Amino acid sequence: MAIVVNLDVMMAKRKMSLSELSAKVDITLANLSILKTGKAKAIRFSTLEAICEALDCQPGDILEYVPNKEKPKGE
Repeated sequence: MAIVVNLDVMMAKRKMSLSELSAKVDITLANLSILKTGKAKAIRFSTLEAICEALDCQPGDILEYVPNKEKPKGE
């Protein structure tokens, strides 16, 4: 996937557990876990805003674009 979720990195920098973030953001542990492990297919802006507020960070601190390596033609 070209979008990498660095939620675990920001949580570690802020010394915040998943359950603590869940309580602050009012999102279930299961949904935060899906986001943290990079298995989420989408995120609502309202959710991203709440996470950024709780972690005192910017969306770019959590989401990162990493281009996929292109396969040479013929493969």
